[in-house]
Amino acid sequence: MAHLSHDNGALLARVRRIGGQVGAVERALQGDAGCIEVLQLVAAVRGAVNGLLDEIIADHLEAHVAAPGLSDAERAQGAEELLAVIRRYSK
Repeated sequence: MAHLSHDNGALLARVRRIGGQVGAVERALQGDAGCIEVLQLVAAVRGAVNGLLDEIIADHLEAHVAAPGLSDAERAQGAEELLAVIRRYSK
């Protein structure tokens, strides 16, 4: 996905924040935090991962499905790749 390289810095920053959130879940579990606190932390991680996924999906659509100049075969391949990821994610 070379098209992501224009914005890798922002994406990597998001991934690092997600890593920090996962670390907070681990610390909460090690520190015997209450279940509600852990659930809220896990929900925040899920939301952050979903936001990252949304951004990458949008980038993929723009570059591999909707970009002017793509052939029908390129558009079909881009759509097929995206559909496979969405199906995998929704399981």
